[in-house]
This record gives sequence, C-alpha cells and structure tokens, in this order.
Amino acid sequence: MKESNKRIISGLVFGGLFISSLYTHVSFALLTFIFGIISTNEFNKLTNQKGIGYYIVFSIIYIYFALTEYLLNINNQPNSWFNDLKDTLLIFSIFVSLFLLRDLFSTKNLISVLIKKYFRFIFYITSSFIFIYLIANFNGFYDPSIILGCFILIWVNDSFAYMVGKKFGKQKLFYSISPHKTVEGFLGGLLFCCISASIVSRYVDDSISTSNWLTIAIIVSVFGTLGDLIESKFKRESNVKDSGKIMPGHGGILDRLDSIIFASPYIYLFLKLI
Repeated sequence: MKESNKRIISGLVFGGLFISSLYTHVSFALLTFIFGIISTNEFNKLTNQKGIGYYIVFSIIYIYFALTEYLLNINNQPNSWFNDLKDTLLIFSIFVSLFLLRDLFSTKNLISVLIKKYFRFIFYITSSFIFIYLIANFNGFYDPSIILGCFILIWVNDSFAYMVGKKFGKQKLFYSISPHKTVEGFLGGLLFCCISASIVSRYVDDSISTSNWLTIAIIVSVFGTLGDLIESKFKRESNVKDSGKIMPGHGGILDRLDSIIFASPYIYLFLKLI
C-alpha cells in the first residue's frame, strides 16, 4: 500500500476514534488518558528515560485534575483553590514551553532544572493532556464542541501545510530541524486554518465568536507548528524518524498530537482571557 494511502486511512481511523470518544465525558477522558500514556512511552524513548515512575506520575496527576474538575462541575461548586492550582500548572507549562522554544534556536544547554527527568515531563507532556481535558470542560460542564473545534483547526492546518508545502514549497522554514517544512506550507496551513475558523464558529461551536475562533486558529497554526518542530528536534537528537509505529503513515501518537500538545496551554490561556 502506498504511504499516502496508509496516511489517509490511519488518519481517518484516528479521527473517527477521537470523534466517537466525544459522545460521553467518560469516553473522552479515558481516550485522552490512553493517548497520554502512549505519548509518555514514546516521549521516554525519545529522551532515553526509563522507569514505571513516569506512568505513575502521569496517571496520578491526570486523574486528580480530571476527577476533581468533573466532581466540581456536576456539583456546581466553584473552588478557588483548585482554580489557583490550574493557573499554577498553566504558568509552569508556559514557562517550560518557552524554554523548549529557546532550545530550538540555541545549542547551549538548558539550565539544569529544566532537564531534570520529571520536571520537563510533567510540564510538557502531562500538563498538555490535562489542558486538552480542561478545554472540553471549560464552560463549567462537559462541552465537546470546543475541543472538537480545536482539533478540526489542527487537522486543517496540518493537512494544508503538508499539501501546500509539497506543491509550492521552496523556502525552508527550519531546515536544521525539519528539512521538509517550508514557509509556503506554513502560510498555506495558516490561511486555510483561519478560513476554517468561520466554519467552526458557525457549525461546531457558536458559544465562541468568529473573531475569537480566528484568534484560536492563529494560536493553533503558530504554536502547533512550533510544537511539531520541538518534537522533530527530540526525534533528531534520538536519530529516529518517528516517535512510534502505532499509526501507519504518521508514526506514533506523539507525532500525531505534537501540535495540540504544545498549543493546548496557550488555547486554554486565551479561553481564560476571553
């Protein structure tokens, strides 16, 4: 089977599985958890980290945040302490993401605390899956339309960046990290992602205005691309093509979710601001 056909089929299976999981709160929380565990395994292989501790840490933190958010929502009990905890997680996650961005442009070593085995894992991988879950519960109840809209924008951005880059791409975006990514591809993805924001605001989630969905589209395109580059650097340092083999034509779950993993804290921050 051609590689492009494998990519389409596995992408459709992934998309169908994700959309099906949105039917109930429990199924979405469970699938996000499973994707998080698989990503933990793939990330540990990329960074040469071993031990069951990472899976235990991810499970405890994810389940705590998801279960607490769920119980507070169904009981309609706002909790300032838990909100403060989410804000603290957000601050640390963005702080770590900024240093990961800095690492794209510099060969100097990061400060020691940022390469401690659990620090980067918690505030890059673990927290991102928590924010994916929290985005779907942002209105104080489970509302899958918001996270579905975000994923649609990511799929549109990734697909059109790939197609436009393959057809018209000439100027390399970040050759040393990802030789196949082009400026033309990035701009093509951004353009169609912004166009899709209008469709999302009309037919997927109208609780957020079109202008705010447009801003989310820009966040998705810019930070999603940066997330892809960051994961590409991890793969380059590990001398591997893909983070895994679970998705033929795409690689691993981390390859498929690298955009939303990096963008989710910034999406959540924007939702808080509006």
